Amino acid sequence: MKTTSMTPLLAAIALVAALIAMPVGSVLTNIFSGGTGEVWRHLASTVLPEYVGNTLWLCFGVGAGVLIVGVATAWLTAMCEFPGRRFFEWALVLPLAAPAYVLAYVYTDFLQFVGPVQSALRETFGWTRADYWFPDVRSLGGAMAMFVCVLYPYVYLLARTAFIERASGMLEAARTLGYGPWRSFFRVSLPLARPAVATGVTLALMETLADYGTVSYFGVQTFTTGIYRAWFSLGDRIAAAQLAAALLAFVMLFLVLEQMSRGRARFHNTTGRNRPLGGMALKSGAALLAMLACALPLVAGFALPAGLLLHMALTQGDAQFGGHFVTLARNSFVLAGLTAVVAVGLALLLAYGGRLSKGIFAAALNRLVSLGYAVPGSVIAVGVLIPVTRLDHVLAAQWQSWFGHNPGLLLTGGIAALVYAYLVRFLAVALQAVSASLAKVTPSMDEAARSLGASQGETLRRVHLPIVRGGLLTSALLVFVDVMKELPATLVMRPFNFDTLATQAYTLASDERLAEASTAALAIVVVGILPLIFLSRQIAASRRE
Repeated sequence: MKTTSMTPLLAAIALVAALIAMPVGSVLTNIFSGGTGEVWRHLASTVLPEYVGNTLWLCFGVGAGVLIVGVATAWLTAMCEFPGRRFFEWALVLPLAAPAYVLAYVYTDFLQFVGPVQSALRETFGWTRADYWFPDVRSLGGAMAMFVCVLYPYVYLLARTAFIERASGMLEAARTLGYGPWRSFFRVSLPLARPAVATGVTLALMETLADYGTVSYFGVQTFTTGIYRAWFSLGDRIAAAQLAAALLAFVMLFLVLEQMSRGRARFHNTTGRNRPLGGMALKSGAALLAMLACALPLVAGFALPAGLLLHMALTQGDAQFGGHFVTLARNSFVLAGLTAVVAVGLALLLAYGGRLSKGIFAAALNRLVSLGYAVPGSVIAVGVLIPVTRLDHVLAAQWQSWFGHNPGLLLTGGIAALVYAYLVRFLAVALQAVSASLAKVTPSMDEAARSLGASQGETLRRVHLPIVRGGLLTSALLVFVDVMKELPATLVMRPFNFDTLATQAYTLASDERLAEASTAALAIVVVGILPLIFLSRQIAASRRE
């Protein structure tokens, strides 16, 4: 009886997993497709080596940067006492609210030749253009800096949690053996936090590979810009799919290397003590250095860009919150809201099905769905457009045969295909939050509900949903913000004459209309702060528990 009742649920989970995995499969099936020889030879002989080189250098620079900044700030806020620590322990997460492409627009205006920084230098010292050298922010190094400023919180969050949860007993044991602060850090704390740090760096690198707005605006040729160029400039969807497959190979390579780097090492806290350790008090010069080390990434990644955006939006040009802005905001909120609602519903189906089945099959399907977050938006867009466009043509032909007129593109002509791409990209975010909430519901609650005659549906509605309601809200909020910030998939797949805040900011910035772009960019940053409020509360509370 149990097997029969579970069959429809498992079938539904399998269908969802197949739909989520289809875009990646579509990309992979085009690796060896013919008909692209001319375009592929042109790419290989001209820009492909540059794509590979820039992508590798970008990953190396961003990986090193987020590692240094994230680990340093995590250690200081977790294990040291200095003025402002309680503020920094939650505020250091705020740069996640600002997409890298928004920082690219802001710092270009701030640091360009006619910007306030260089203008102030020339006025102060009486210099001319030939009298000084100033680094060009619109470069590969500038792109690295933008990504480090907004992505270091991935490492900070995971490393800080690892330091707090694993370090207490181990550090006390190290102190009894005569280890000083620096030796304890390098010999005890950092090795124990290695899995968390590696995961944070990997997440930052995947976000770097997925970016289009920053590298495109800075003129840095990577695989993401190549995919867009092959699809729109060269009109070759197969070449775009093959470049997308190469980018996907980069992502998988990082995941495999991260897993292999651990080998057989295990990172358990064997002392059995996880209570918070009293922070090491820093005084005078050391405290000042700690404050500067925490303040610099916060200012560079959030405070300064947000302040400049607000200044531009209120004082410069035509950057006003008018009727067109309302349309852009409406489009963004419709896409984000619709995707969030559908994602939470599907995540609840997947998580609840996995909980009831307790089998390998359901767990494997949930893992398959989770892989979508590791795939860049540009790859997903290409993977969605190829099969969905074919389906659109089939539906249009069938409609014409039935009713005598061509309805046009039913799926790709509207927002349905775009929402589908968002679900492929961000369903994993909702699934993780919902699964974590469901884990709080103990099996005894299910057994008690069954003993009272409640069906599985009644148990979900009357027992599980009230408990996981907060997790559902959190997952919806996270998906909402991710969709608001998503640029590559939106640029590729948005319907004709349909813009969002993200595409508007990118388009205006590309036309050097930075003051007008500031309004849309500021709105994206403001919306991005919402989930960080909840997250920062948890971070602040974790130290005091």
